[in-house]
Amino acid sequence: MASKTNPFTFLQQVRAEASKITWPSRRETMISTAMVLVMVIFAALFFFAADQLIGWLLGLVLSIGR
Repeated sequence: MASKTNPFTFLQQVRAEASKITWPSRRETMISTAMVLVMVIFAALFFFAADQLIGWLLGLVLSIGR
């Protein structure tokens, strides 16, 4: 069972833990953002091409039965 903590003590602990956070630099953030955008574009192009190919193949298969 969790012990009850004084709200003041809790806030002190939160501040102590928050001071340990290491934030990325602006450069690291920009590089990560660019990498994510590039990968999203690649994924969008891949799924668009796969959808077009599957649609074309399905149309080809369904038109054979006519």
